[in-house]
Amino acid sequence: MIKITNLLVPLNYDQNSLKGVIADRLEIEVGRVVGVEITNLSVDVSDKEDVRFKMTVIVNVTGSEKEVLQGKKKLGITRDEEQVPYHVDPKELKERPVIIGFGPAGIFAALVLAEAGARPIVLERGSDVETRTQKVAEFWQTGHLDTKTNVQFGEGGAGTFSDGKLKVGKRDARKMKVLTELVLAGAPEEIMYLGKPHVGTDRLKETIKQIREKIISLGGEVHFDTLVTGLEIKAGQVRGLTYEKNGESNSLIAENVILAIGNSARDTLVKLMGCGVSMEQKNFSVGLRIEHTQAMINQIQYGRFASSPALSAADYKMVVHLENGRGVYTFCMCPGGEVVAATSEENALVTNGISDFARDGRNANTALLVTVNTSDLESTDPLEGIRFLKKIEAAAFVAGGSNYKAPVQKLDDFLRGENSTSF
Repeated sequence: MIKITNLLVPLNYDQNSLKGVIADRLEIEVGRVVGVEITNLSVDVSDKEDVRFKMTVIVNVTGSEKEVLQGKKKLGITRDEEQVPYHVDPKELKERPVIIGFGPAGIFAALVLAEAGARPIVLERGSDVETRTQKVAEFWQTGHLDTKTNVQFGEGGAGTFSDGKLKVGKRDARKMKVLTELVLAGAPEEIMYLGKPHVGTDRLKETIKQIREKIISLGGEVHFDTLVTGLEIKAGQVRGLTYEKNGESNSLIAENVILAIGNSARDTLVKLMGCGVSMEQKNFSVGLRIEHTQAMINQIQYGRFASSPALSAADYKMVVHLENGRGVYTFCMCPGGEVVAATSEENALVTNGISDFARDGRNANTALLVTVNTSDLESTDPLEGIRFLKKIEAAAFVAGGSNYKAPVQKLDDFLRGENSTSF
């Protein structure tokens, strides 16, 4: 098997023309190319007059593979090394492991442990995805917030109501394990090879439900509406935990606990700190959502190819390093998506971006963020960053009308320091 990287292919390619491009790169007859697998595909927009797909492919050829590879390493042509699948050997544990949180980290921790025969127990403060979807829809329509189950808390975590973007980068066995499990659970097969794969919030709901059912079939347990209230720590080791469910306090013996609580479970962080869990400050980021028409982004990125049916909604990324040491950058760009209310706390305003698998909405949006250094905070308390964020969220809540609707301003008006009065 031969691996070819940075292969540029016309947007209107078919299997035969793809083999022709590969044959030219390998400097062999096209008839010798007998099998092609695309393992990575992205859009190359470096030349707006000739937008193409950029691929990594695995190829089978007839005849001497060694002869074809001779002297071509600098051309991005190498022998494909077979990847060993990700695997965790079974291990006997005295007590069943406990996972706190059932977002992306908690889901895959539970799955791997279940496959290893460890029969994990998952405790998730929010509801299952079906119940959660109903409560989130009610919040968006009426402004009635359920602080226990919302855009942040519940099955799938904050990612359930997002774009379902997968930051893949270099594909090692662990990343391929995640992609494979998502596809087995109903995610689109193209996430296995797209350079910027995404599932879409509309398809994520069923996908994570299928993974949950697989965990349970392997002996795991998933408990929803279950809030962990503390850890029992003796001699520096976890011995158990306490939790609330249906208004009742309970305890559980546990020697192996995975904290997969995300960054919005602020009350849990306070309780963990009170239990003696070591914490320290770190830099973080804060910002807003900036929105544009998707047609404009397509035109900027694709030029005269913007209307090509072969191309999906365009995305973009921006990073700026300022002289004062701060960074300004975009994050979680949602092509063809929308901006939604995403708070989990009363009288606070938080936004997020979501988009369905088709990414066919009128607008695009992205988070536009600036770094906050620990030196910006008022104290060295590990939880000072949370207090910093709460002040901003409370002020935004009031600015938006104290009804969980976000204050909005046109970019031109912002740059001129003027209020926006119409759109």
